[in-house]
Amino acid sequence: MEKFKNIKSIPAYLPLINIDTDMIIPKQFLKTIKRSGLGKSLFYEMRFDEQGNSIKNFVLNNDPYKNSKILISGKNFGCGSSREHAPWALLDFGIRCVISQSFADIFYNNCFKNGILPIIVQENIVKELGECSGRKENIEIKLSEQEIIYGNKSHKFKLDLFKKKCLIEGLDDIALSLEKTKHIETFENKLTQNKPWILNNG
Repeated sequence: MEKFKNIKSIPAYLPLINIDTDMIIPKQFLKTIKRSGLGKSLFYEMRFDEQGNSIKNFVLNNDPYKNSKILISGKNFGCGSSREHAPWALLDFGIRCVISQSFADIFYNNCFKNGILPIIVQENIVKELGECSGRKENIEIKLSEQEIIYGNKSHKFKLDLFKKKCLIEGLDDIALSLEKTKHIETFENKLTQNKPWILNNG
């Protein structure tokens, strides 16, 4: 997993509540188990009409927002089914940070496992950041400091320290397991010596 670095970007603002995972990546695109290639289908039914043409007034179809690394949205983002394809699609599109008043628990945790930073802020902060988006102003996300910088303001956000460490060091579940390799090998060696019949099943 790629290490999370500070981000500076004009954010895309999607002022809707209860955006579920089927809206983020519709079910017809769940056939793949690859994490790449899903970005083109992100918010597909909101970005494209029935003929596959881009819907002009959808924020991610327009400059500069089509290149945004930060997405701002309404509360309860990522609700619905637990599909991990949702953060995969966001990441493949280029989104590294989602800011909302609240997140569905499973989506929130899946974000950290895939290198996306979900930030919970109060409603007034969402609106202020949305105004920055409307003015096409950059905002900056500093993960180490747990800080959002916008205009002449800044806002500190709360974050679990373990999840923060995983993002900064680029540690997904596999990488976390590999960090324990020496302990696993030591345990197996002791088991081989003390109880060889357990591992010797041939």
